[in-house]
Amino acid sequence: MSERTPPRPTRIRLHRKSRVMEISFEDGQEFHLSCEYLRVFSPSAEVQGHGPGQQVLETGKENVGITQIEPVGNYAVRLHFDDGHNTGLYSWSVLYELGMNAERNWTRYLERLEKAGYRREA
Repeated sequence: MSERTPPRPTRIRLHRKSRVMEISFEDGQEFHLSCEYLRVFSPSAEVQGHGPGQQVLETGKENVGITQIEPVGNYAVRLHFDDGHNTGLYSWSVLYELGMNAERNWTRYLERLEKAGYRREA
């Protein structure tokens, strides 16, 4: 069984002031993903853990920014965040999935924060 090849990005643009990464894909999808969202859903083992149920609940990332978008081959980018995090490789399929599921992921994240007793900064 072969996995469908994700669309490739046609444009990735960082809006530093609003801390949003805009990414357009060849299938016409366009996403505006906050730096905070990208940081707390980093595909790195540091955030995702090494197996199911080992995800780390990232807190205090409300004002995180991206300082650099580094291309990795023809399949991914490494995002350098201003809190020092830069270990996640954001493949095209990861970025596409994060964009397509942003609302559901964000709602789940906010629920996890509330359950942990964390209050986000305004």
